[in-house]
Amino acid sequence: MKYNPEIHDRSSMRLKGYNYSSAAFYFVTICTYKRQCLFGEIVNDEMVLNEYGKIIAEEWRKSSEIRQEIELDEWIVMPNHFHAIIVITYSGCSPSDDSPQTNENPQKIAPPMKPRSLSSAIAGFKCATTSRINTIRNAPGTAVWQRNYYEHIIRNQFSLEKIRQYIQNNPQSWNKDQLHPNIPSKL
Repeated sequence: MKYNPEIHDRSSMRLKGYNYSSAAFYFVTICTYKRQCLFGEIVNDEMVLNEYGKIIAEEWRKSSEIRQEIELDEWIVMPNHFHAIIVITYSGCSPSDDSPQTNENPQKIAPPMKPRSLSSAIAGFKCATTSRINTIRNAPGTAVWQRNYYEHIIRNQFSLEKIRQYIQNNPQSWNKDQLHPNIPSKL
């Protein structure tokens, strides 16, 4: 089908004018392509990682070693998605400031991925995991992840604690999760 901007418009979910390389806490959800359950299964309310799920966990742990500007907070690999709180500590700035930093000129067209930004970290993670998984399954060029990801800027301690608890409890609520393959998606 030929691209038609009137019906194929994919508007960005990102906060307009926000600098995603700013020091802050971010909640991220990345879904597998077509929400396939690739990473393991929930058994007795606990996530049991398969070979691919272990790759996701390994590569996520490596992320903070590779990228000095980030720290990892709470995270979990689920059967068909990944949740994480990622802390960008760029330029030695403290992520505890509750006020968002914006670009000086939000009208200026920026490149799609700013170095040392949230999108750069997620793109690197998705690329590394896809490459490793596709090598194992002998399927070069096969999609592992959906094109985009969900992100939420965490603005205060209450929200941070609530999201941490959500991530920790995600396996127990899997049968009611909107990302469960047997539940119609609200996204």
